[in-house]
Amino acid sequence: MTKLRVLDLFSGVGMFSLGLEATGRFKTVAFCEVEEYPRAVLAKHWPKVKCYDDVRTLTAAALARDRIAVDVICGGFPCQDLSRAGTGAGIAGERSGLWKHFARLIGELRPRYAIMENVAALLDDGMGVVLGDLADLRYDAEWSTVSACALGAPHMRQRVFIVAYPDSQHGRPRVRHTASRAKRALQKVYDLEGARARQRTRLANPSELYRGADGVANGMDRNHAIGNGLYWPIPELIGKAILKAEGMTI
Repeated sequence: MTKLRVLDLFSGVGMFSLGLEATGRFKTVAFCEVEEYPRAVLAKHWPKVKCYDDVRTLTAAALARDRIAVDVICGGFPCQDLSRAGTGAGIAGERSGLWKHFARLIGELRPRYAIMENVAALLDDGMGVVLGDLADLRYDAEWSTVSACALGAPHMRQRVFIVAYPDSQHGRPRVRHTASRAKRALQKVYDLEGARARQRTRLANPSELYRGADGVANGMDRNHAIGNGLYWPIPELIGKAILKAEGMTI
């Protein structure tokens, strides 16, 4: 069975890959993650998949030398400079500015699809840069904001997801899927209205959400990895929409 080959950038502990692979038609062929603890998690769960350590030095030539071919690039590039709780430096900041290397790799590899994730604040500060860079690469893009709670998670975590593909692919069905909005109101989580109420609940018992935050080996690293991660059913949903657009059965 043919599978779409995935390069997972800014991989963290692999939630993007977990969601895409859950469809049965995506296969991660390479990761790129700079932090040591997430790299150890990736090595445990994907022991045969190569993990590069720096998006700034990763190139199409390096992948070719390792005989790695790519159909899809995915990743949530750093949000620290974009988040309203962050530095405020914007997409030109030191961390969020790593987007330029994501865009560079799209240009070098010309994947069939690129899937990007970031905080919803990107829509107010930086979205024009992302879409402009994709347009310069001759990629079309679709995007939507999705909250984790819309797919059943016990927290808000609203994020923008962007799906891009070469503009020579006009005429295909759009890949956007609206099921997440239909399933659950974005602002309602288990009878708690709004993010602020849910935040109070989370702080009252962090161990419940973080699966044992106190007294667990590598607890701080685990919490950091979870905080930087995304809710894997969302990339699974996106993956299914891509497969439908490609006419590939699940």
